[in-house]
Amino acid sequence: MLDASDAEMRRKPRRIWSRPFILIRRVFGHAVFSSLTRRILFFNIAATVVLVGGILYLNQFREGLIDARVESLLTQGEIIAGAISASASVDTNSITIDPEKLLELQAGQSITPVPNDEDLDFPIDPDRVAPVLRRLISPTRTRARLFDADANLLLDSRHLYSRGQVLRFDLPPVEQESMSWNDRIVGLFNRMLQQRNLPVYREAPGGDGSIYPEVMNALTGVRGAVVRINDKGELIVSVAVPVQRFRAVLGVLLLSTQAGDIDKIVHAERLAIMRVFGVATLVNILLSLLLSSTIANPLRRLAAAAIRVRRGAKQREEIPDFAYRQDEIGNLSIALREMTTALYDRIDAIESFAADVSHELKNPLTSLRSAVETLPLAKSDDAKRRLTEIIFHDVRRLDRLISDISDASRLDAELARTDSTPVDLRVLLGNLIDISRQIRNGRKPVEIDLAVDAKGAKQDFIVNGHDLRLGQIITNLIENARSFVPDDVGRISIRLSQSRGRVNVTVEDNGPGIQAEDIDRIFERFYTDRPEGESFGQNSGLGLSISRQIAEAHNGTLRAENIVDARGAVKGARFVLSLPAGEPS
Repeated sequence: MLDASDAEMRRKPRRIWSRPFILIRRVFGHAVFSSLTRRILFFNIAATVVLVGGILYLNQFREGLIDARVESLLTQGEIIAGAISASASVDTNSITIDPEKLLELQAGQSITPVPNDEDLDFPIDPDRVAPVLRRLISPTRTRARLFDADANLLLDSRHLYSRGQVLRFDLPPVEQESMSWNDRIVGLFNRMLQQRNLPVYREAPGGDGSIYPEVMNALTGVRGAVVRINDKGELIVSVAVPVQRFRAVLGVLLLSTQAGDIDKIVHAERLAIMRVFGVATLVNILLSLLLSSTIANPLRRLAAAAIRVRRGAKQREEIPDFAYRQDEIGNLSIALREMTTALYDRIDAIESFAADVSHELKNPLTSLRSAVETLPLAKSDDAKRRLTEIIFHDVRRLDRLISDISDASRLDAELARTDSTPVDLRVLLGNLIDISRQIRNGRKPVEIDLAVDAKGAKQDFIVNGHDLRLGQIITNLIENARSFVPDDVGRISIRLSQSRGRVNVTVEDNGPGIQAEDIDRIFERFYTDRPEGESFGQNSGLGLSISRQIAEAHNGTLRAENIVDARGAVKGARFVLSLPAGEPS
């Protein structure tokens, strides 16, 4: 068994390893570990890597450096070649005699020397040229080799040394040196960016310069340059300059850079680029984290709030407000807040509607149950008849309530699923009024008038909406007014007008009007204030509520007011339906 100290020791490493992540989470929150943050970091860093890789691969610094080194070597070679050609001389005091002709002479005879064409050559004396070459090459890291007219090596600056100097040669190691990881990575990196078509440099065996194309080309009097790489992938630039005197090519001077000289400069330049890349990557990471925090954190808060709304809460869940951002996240925040508000309003409306429906259904059901329970106890035929009438009345009332409740419950879904179409209210009102005038069975006869306030005969009264539901509003208003007008002189006036981009429909009657305290209550569900003489239960109290709901779904309004004369007396009721005007199709 482990004691408390052992358990504490085992827990300590976890805490130590977890501290950096805890610190990162506290500084950056959850942005560093989010999928969005990782994607932003990946694409930004990938873009930086591609940019730097392209700069390193397409960088013209190396080519410019090689060209500059070639021009420098050519200039240096011309100077050294001129000095060498000036030191070359011909021995004019020597006489050449053929030994065979000398044996043919008799006593007292002599021979006259004859000039030979070979006597006009200007040979390069290595002993005389060596000090000149050593003096000109010593300040530089350039290797100089001098070849004669037959491309044979005469002098090599590696083997030149003055009096008192010790000639040193680097011997190869007994065992092959192992390269460090840094050297291997640098070598691999340089080979990846190295040109693939460069020839490989080889030392001339036995001092034969004919293996170098630039040397053979210089023997014809034309200077040249060649860029090569050695076995390690290091650049070597060689230039060959002819040594001439009086247009005669005496030899060739071959100048070469030390292996790796150019690569060191290029490598230093690449390291500078990599340092800039490292700083840019660090800045890119910090900016990416900052950018992701301004995107991921608000999205996470919005998602968490949406999840809490989905799971349900005892009180309204507040969606974070990012409207101040004035960007897509701000628009998303506004949309989610509006959607959540509409959802809660819909939930409240459903709860209120369910409570109202339950209350309204209980009244006829209670009356129906009482009548059914009392019917077997009735002794007279008159009592049974009255109880039967009550049962039929309550059944009809239930049927009417259920029909209106069903219509009200599917109203929102129907309006949401159906596309709006242009509706001409002048034509719609005309058809509805004609139908209301023709249907008189069981209804109070009234006079219905229609007045259209049109500025021109061709003025359109177009709104965007659902013609059946808009017709339902007009029908409800007409039937509501019909139930309140007097039996003998009932009159309903309907006026259609348009002002300030809205189409208005006004329905007036000459009934008793609306009580001041009930002007707003008449639009509540199941509220009924029926005229005297009308039997109870003929209306469900949903007509005006449904009408206002339809008007608000069309971005319109429906309000009620009393018609008052100059003396303040109420002369009737007025309902005003206002809808936004649409464009004709």
